Parts: sequence; C-alpha cells; structure tokens
Amino acid sequence: MSASTIGILLPLFVGLPLLVAGILICTGHRLRLHAVVTMLTMLTMLAGAMYIVYHFWTTDGGAIGHQVGHWPAGIAIPFVADMFTALMLSVTLLLTVVSIWFAHASQAANSKYFAPLVLVLSTGVNGALLTADLFNLFVFLEVMLLPSYGLYVLSANRKLPVRRTHGARLYVTLNLFTSTLYMAGVGFLYGTAGSVNIGVLAEQAKHDSTVALAGAVTIFALCIKASVVPVHGWLARAYPATSPAVTALFSGLHTKVAIYAIYRIYAVVYDGDTRFLWIGVVLFSLTMLIGVFGAVGEKTTRTILTFHMVSQIGYILLGVALFTELGLTAGIFYLLHHMIVKAALFMATGAVEVRYGTGVIGALGGISRTEPVIAVAFMIAALSLAGIPPFSGFVAKFMLIVGAVEAGEIAAVVVMLFVSLITLLSMLKIWTGMFWEKGSGGPATKSGTIITSQTRDPYAQEVSYTPELATEATRAQVTTLTGTQTIVEADEATVPARRINFALAAPAVTLSLITVAFGLGGQFLLSLSGIAAEGLYDATEYVQAVLQP
Repeated sequence: MSASTIGILLPLFVGLPLLVAGILICTGHRLRLHAVVTMLTMLTMLAGAMYIVYHFWTTDGGAIGHQVGHWPAGIAIPFVADMFTALMLSVTLLLTVVSIWFAHASQAANSKYFAPLVLVLSTGVNGALLTADLFNLFVFLEVMLLPSYGLYVLSANRKLPVRRTHGARLYVTLNLFTSTLYMAGVGFLYGTAGSVNIGVLAEQAKHDSTVALAGAVTIFALCIKASVVPVHGWLARAYPATSPAVTALFSGLHTKVAIYAIYRIYAVVYDGDTRFLWIGVVLFSLTMLIGVFGAVGEKTTRTILTFHMVSQIGYILLGVALFTELGLTAGIFYLLHHMIVKAALFMATGAVEVRYGTGVIGALGGISRTEPVIAVAFMIAALSLAGIPPFSGFVAKFMLIVGAVEAGEIAAVVVMLFVSLITLLSMLKIWTGMFWEKGSGGPATKSGTIITSQTRDPYAQEVSYTPELATEATRAQVTTLTGTQTIVEADEATVPARRINFALAAPAVTLSLITVAFGLGGQFLLSLSGIAAEGLYDATEYVQAVLQP
C-alpha cells in the first residue's frame, strides 16, 4: 500500500468508530451484537495501525499527511501520521480491545450505551493522535471527554452514591476547567501567530517570546490532563470511584493522549528549545517523588496504583525534558511500556475486586494459593513497573537513566533510582497484603449483599454472595452499609479450587505476557521508538506532511 493511499485512509480511524457507534445506538439492547461489532471494529483499526507501524519501519521513518476536504494547507483539517503516531494508535487500540473484554467479563458492560460510548471515546483518541491542528486537538479532546463522563457514571458504584457523586463531580469539573484553559491558550496562539496549524507554528515559539508564552498556556493545560505535579491530586480521587474496567481503560487513554500532545507540541512548535528544559526536569522529577510518596499511606489497590500512575508520568515526560534523541527514545519506550503494564495491574487487582468485592489491602489474603494465574500476572506487571529485569520496565528505566546521564541531569538520575525502590516496596505491599499473607476478611457464605473488608474501603464494590463463594478462612468479617460488624462461619468444604474464571483473568495475563515480550524483545521496540524519536528531534518531514497540498 502506497503512502498516498495510507494518507487517504487516515480519516477512517475517526469516521469508522463514530459511524458504528451511531448504528449500535439504533439496534437497542442487544449486548452480544454490540460486543461482536465493537470488537471487530477495534480489531480492524488495530490491524490498520499496526500496518502503518510496519510501513514506517520498512521506510525508516517519514510522515504521511492528508488534508481532509481538500481545502488548502493551513485551512483544511490535517491528519498526519508518523512512527510516534502509529505506535500510539496501535497501543491505545490494543488496550481498548483488552479493556472491552475485561468490561464484559466483569459485567461492567451490561448497558446498551457501553459499546457506543467506547466507540465514540476511541473516535476522540484517534483524532487527537492524528490531528496536526491545535484547535482540532481541542475538539477531539472534547469528543474523548463526553463519552468518558457517560462511562464514568454508567460504571460507577451505584450502591455508594456519595463516593460516586464526589468522583464524578471532581472528574467533570477538572476536565471542564482544563478544556477552558487549553482553549484560552489556543486563542492566544491564534492572536499572536495568526494560525493554530502546527505546521505553520513550527519553530515560532523558539524565536518569538509571545508565541512561546501562548504555547505555554496550552502545555500547562495538557499537564493538568496528564496529572503533573502540582496539579495531580484529582487523578487519585477520581479514577478509583468508577469500576475497575473503566479505570483500566482510562489509565491507558486520557493521560497518555495529553502526554503525546506535550511531546508533539514541544518538538514542533518549540523545536526542543533548550531554554525551558530545566523547568520540565524539575517538575517531572517532583512528579515522580510526590506521586510515589502519595501511594505510601493508601490502603486500597486502586488508589495505590493511581498514585503510582502519577509517579510514572514523571518518568515518561522526563524524556521530552531531556530532548536528546536518546532521551526521546527512552521516553517513548517508557510511554508504551507503561500503558501496557499499568492496565495489566489495574486488571489483575480489578479481577480480585470484582470477584471478592474489595480492594482493601489486608482485607483479603493468601489469594495466590487459590488464584495462582492472576497472582503471577500481577507479579510480572509489578516487577516490570518497578524496573526489574528482564521485563520491559527495566529496559525503559535503564535507557532513561542513560539518557539523563548523557544530558548531565544527575539529580534526575538519583530521583529515578530512589523512586524505583519505593515503587518496588509499594508493589510488595499489595502482593503481601492481597496475594500472599492470610487476610482477616473475605466473602461470607450466606445470601445477601455486602461490602467485604477489614477496614472500610470507600471504593469497594457491593457484591452478591452465595455459599459457593466461601473463602478458605473459617471466619469472615463483614462490614455492612451501616458499619455493623458481623462474624459469619464459613464451610471450608465449599471452597472451590479457583474463583476467578478464565474470561476475567485473561486480560491481565495477556498484557503481562506483552510486557515480558517487550522486555525480552526490547531491541526491536527500541528501534521503533528510535525512529519515532528521530521524527520528533527533527520535525522537518512531519511539518512537510502537515503543509502538503
């Protein structure tokens, strides 16, 4: 397939899921049809994205553009793809496929609106990755956010309305404020430079301080969306208040699209201006530290993992703050690795939370004996997040450390090593509290609806329990909605050999195997990341693709 043909097909990444979403809305409550059609649509786009990666790999980089509507360059909506775009499209679509699977397995997709909302969300993500116009980036970010609000409320814990309302209110308010701030920055850019086309804006911020200031407003807004310190606190409060499936889906999409945009804008509009890099090094190092310290005092798996998500965002963005070819390569590799690993962790602990009804550390224990598959999947992803060889996290952190040493940022290296140690300790905290040591609580054996925990979990899922779900423990502590403590005897004879079924465990296992492949085959992914980094370090071909007639 020629480059021109690929360019003509780029708008389908936006048009196809939007069209399918509209069709599914008209089909009513046919969940099996929704699931099949959505999966086929996502897999088709995933195949297309992977083909684009293959094209840039065989041609050693470059960029492909298409002017939607055939308006003149600078006025038309430009869709442009290079290796960085293609890699992001591939991984986001892969995560969406796995998250849909997990949502159906965890019964978070039992609504006729779930599939259409996910398809519209994918429309926004794909458009944000492909567009080369800052105003259209705003439009696609809003296309992402609108279905996200629906997914958030649709999949939230309706038995805990206070927590659900608090999380939804924070999530909506923060994103509306950020969108307004970003739009103000776009307006400033248009007023100072006369355009918001990224090709027209190329290198202007490097030579014009007013353009640099206007662009800084847009980057600051994107930093809020990416949860960079000091505007990071919303993430750990908002994400755990919805279902584990939606948390896993959002973890791989929202903040990562913002990170992609920061990389792209700084590379093209600022041309990697070295005058401002020290600001990024300081902010992103603080993000690593404060994120990991935030996780120390948390008692639920999802809040711990969400704070670590903040910390790891600091690692990813350090690549653009270094702005060397090696630093950019390491940052891109780290971004792709983190998307896979973080989703794997959310799905592994989410499977336990869905099946056992709690994510409180210490409320359940010894699960590794009855759930060895999900325990191994969690351990692989946890070790990868901490940067232990031979997993992808080791390759990502090692390359980022080498890049920081090469750039002379020794303080950032010290921070990375220290944060890696605390990250490992946090992962061991989840491992011992949920998978290894015996807990003091678990699902009971009588019929009813409960929240199971030793310590009240504000985000626990209410579950229906039956005698078949008895734990190995002979006594189970049950915390009811009113806080009344009840001790229920459990019959050990009713304990099944395994409680988390294949469909619920498979998503976490799949992503964990991918991180192993990324680690053992790190050289190949590094070569792809290197091609993507070259396109950012020297954005000439990307700009030419944006401005082509």
